[in-house]
Amino acid sequence: MTVRSMGLALGWLLLSSPVWAGDSDPLQSPMWGFHQTRFLGTAPYEFDERVVLTAPPFAEDSRQVPISIDASALGQEVVRIVAWAELNPIAHIFSFFPEGPVAPRIALNIRVEQATPLRAAVLTRDGVWHVGSTRVDAAGGGCTAPSAVRAEAGWEEHLGEIFGARFPAGEGSRLRLRVSHPMDNGLSGGIPEFFIERAELRGAAGQRLASLELHPSVSENPTLTLQLGEADAGQRLWLRDNNGNEFEAAF
Repeated sequence: MTVRSMGLALGWLLLSSPVWAGDSDPLQSPMWGFHQTRFLGTAPYEFDERVVLTAPPFAEDSRQVPISIDASALGQEVVRIVAWAELNPIAHIFSFFPEGPVAPRIALNIRVEQATPLRAAVLTRDGVWHVGSTRVDAAGGGCTAPSAVRAEAGWEEHLGEIFGARFPAGEGSRLRLRVSHPMDNGLSGGIPEFFIERAELRGAAGQRLASLELHPSVSENPTLTLQLGEADAGQRLWLRDNNGNEFEAAF
């Protein structure tokens, strides 16, 4: 085989590989193939308009960018939702596992370092990933900016405080809350990672209704919104950060 034919063969292999198959990406992101392989592996996937990912077109504050994901059109078939910001230094935002009365809908605030594509990949019981996409523009610096929480005197005394409530919404209710935590990502001022890494919504009997794995792309003092089914007076939210601190609140 000549050098020319080897080069043509290699080019054909790269273009035909799923990692480089960017033609189907609605955002035409150069990083889609890398993250698709990282988060979805070799599983089948499709870009699906039923996965509604919303974010502001421009991030006025790159440290606090609200995003929401609604995969309720896929019904009870959803087993996991994974979200990421492709051009963030820490791309992974969260992995969400809705169960029981918890709908596959979630909203929270994130950091963005620069203008970036955002993705929400929803795994259904048939093993297929359904991907929703959007793009947010930003002046940048949200991931490396100094912590506003640590600039407040006595912030340690309020660590883990949870403020929230449950509101009627359709046939169920909506849980919205805010947690006092710096969510340090290790990228600013030599401060090591210190963030909430896991959350669980539990029923009156202690059973897990939903779980959430968080990563340092989530904003400091994170906000979280979940859509619930029928009200359960005994529901509690349990949180744990990467230093082993645990927090809990009832709603």
